[in-house]
Amino acid sequence: MNDLLRVSSHDAVAHIHLNRPEVHNALNADLIAALHDAFVGLAAEPPEALRAVVLAGEGATFCAGADIAWQRAAMALSMAENEADAARLQQMLTAIDECPAPVIARVHGVALGGGMGLCAVADVVLAAAGTTFGFTETKLGIMPAVISPFVLAKIGETHARALFPPGARFDAERGRQIGLVHEVLPDLDALDSRVDAIIGELLSAGPTAARGAKEVIRDQRGMPRQEALELAVERAARQRVSAEGQEGLSAFLDKRRPTWRRD
Repeated sequence: MNDLLRVSSHDAVAHIHLNRPEVHNALNADLIAALHDAFVGLAAEPPEALRAVVLAGEGATFCAGADIAWQRAAMALSMAENEADAARLQQMLTAIDECPAPVIARVHGVALGGGMGLCAVADVVLAAAGTTFGFTETKLGIMPAVISPFVLAKIGETHARALFPPGARFDAERGRQIGLVHEVLPDLDALDSRVDAIIGELLSAGPTAARGAKEVIRDQRGMPRQEALELAVERAARQRVSAEGQEGLSAFLDKRRPTWRRD
């Protein structure tokens, strides 16, 4: 794996750490490509082999946004080259958003700019108290356009309208209030303990059921109400008649643990 990422896997859980601590894990073209390729690879893993993904940052910071050197180089790009550059960032975020296994973001220190996009495409966002967040692009005369579809799906238009234009930084509690962050933990030890606890919960769920629960939410985005109702009925029935659904219901009725429970 590219040195820009530190990747490990244990007990069907993948851990992906942004590994540019010397620049606060700032995004550049190479890191964006590495993240894209990592999540495309994870998408090919079967449900039993990949039950959860933890996305974190090495060092003192989760992700401080765009790398300064990368931004400087972008000043010389044409309109078409800038569009291609932005498209690669969007493709990376899409790969994370569409990862079939639930993604947990372990956020600490700072999450700015593109780091906010990473939070937006994670399924569960856990943050240490004291973490600073911000859609800070406008402070540089640019805007958080590429990440906006993912952010709007996460926090809604009302919060985006309040936070995008001024580019002000805010704390983890404000992040929790707007729905960007799910839980704020008092320190890094508590943060790691909570990550482990959520992994434990995911490992107790049926592998295909957990993936399907994520998928049915994503597939209803923008869908007309009647189509969404029909989709929900079809997915529920499909899971119930599946081998995993039958095993889970049988285990419940027999008062035993289902076969996917490793403990």
